[in-house]
Amino acid sequence: MSQGQWYPPEWPDRIRALAAGELTAVTPRRAATVMLLRDPGPQAATPGPVVHMLRRRTSMAFAGGAYAYPGGGVDPRDDDRLIGWAGPPLEHWADRLGVATVTEAQAVVCAAVRETFEEAGVLLAGPTATTVVGDTTGDDWEADREALVARDLSFAEFLDRRGLVLRSDLLGAWARWITPEFEPRRYDTWFFVAALPEGQRTRDVSTEADRTVWIAPAEAARRYDAGELLMMPPTVTTLRALAPYRTAAEALEAADVQDMAPVLAQARLEGDELVLTWPGHDEFTKHVPAAGGGGGAA
Repeated sequence: MSQGQWYPPEWPDRIRALAAGELTAVTPRRAATVMLLRDPGPQAATPGPVVHMLRRRTSMAFAGGAYAYPGGGVDPRDDDRLIGWAGPPLEHWADRLGVATVTEAQAVVCAAVRETFEEAGVLLAGPTATTVVGDTTGDDWEADREALVARDLSFAEFLDRRGLVLRSDLLGAWARWITPEFEPRRYDTWFFVAALPEGQRTRDVSTEADRTVWIAPAEAARRYDAGELLMMPPTVTTLRALAPYRTAAEALEAADVQDMAPVLAQARLEGDELVLTWPGHDEFTKHVPAAGGGGGAA
């Protein structure tokens, strides 16, 4: 059994309440997260790209202390109006993301790009369909980033004001995971992959994180297995999937063939024992005795 899995101690009681009809599942909120990759220099200890990860503050209500990628919820305003767009058309994205409308697709992709800027200072946008902005560390950029975080500025307004188009071609959709029905905070999260644009660098600016790292996916997964890094199942799964690729560009190209079928945890009772599974991901199966238990990391 993996030793770094984020596993809240209240899950067994909530699962039993849901099975007994005493708990109503909340509707998951749409969200997006980005696995931002960077090719290492020639002196790197290991081959292949490294991925940018944040450690969520232990005070966070959801997955406190766990390592994750930059990401967050969709801003409803991102559905409201069409924005400057480069790359595959919205119809392609709606089909790839499995959503019903082009406005939903735009909102999810906007969330991915906006959250990467908000939490890492990296912006996947440019003045034209073939360019991307350079250094985003200036005071004026920081003021806009903070306004986006505070929701004083919508992402569409931000792009319009700066004359930028969103570079959707710099993103690849990789996976989709939905928070289990027994969780009080639920997210329908699309995972994307992207390469760090030339001239930009990540910054430790997220108010939800207390640490950031660039780490090889295989090394992060190894440290999870050793119980050194706490993570949720989708994070571990995507790290393992990224490990074989030799460059960020190679991983981005591979995004087109990744399975986007939603992954949703299932819980069942076998006698007095509760069994928690993630279909297609047997390593995360949990067997919880009748007395409860389970603990934080399992």
